[in-house]
Amino acid sequence: MHGNVWDTISQLAARFDAHDAELGLSREERWTLQVLKISEETGEASQAVIGARGTNPRKETSTWGNVHAEVADVVITAMVALARMRPDDAAEYLEQQLAAKSARFLLSGPADVSAPAESA
Repeated sequence: MHGNVWDTISQLAARFDAHDAELGLSREERWTLQVLKISEETGEASQAVIGARGTNPRKETSTWGNVHAEVADVVITAMVALARMRPDDAAEYLEQQLAAKSARFLLSGPADVSAPAESA
């Protein structure tokens, strides 16, 4: 499955683009709606966390398994958004961004979590 992730994402992106083109949406409208979809999925993940924690008595309870599924939906939706915006190089672009954004955290070593020194 790992080798086919971007193939599947690209197929989904193409399918959604075709659907939106049939609706007469411009490229920017398609991108905008896809980014808004990420927000929707993030809200569903947040709602699942609240349900798993049981912190809102007005809402149904949830499980951490549901949270995992909702987080996966966020990731998939974001990958589809990137593939729709960068159909020719989404995978490579994501790899570059991951390397650049993680470098300072991974190269610097573990964070210093020691307690601050007390002043005398």
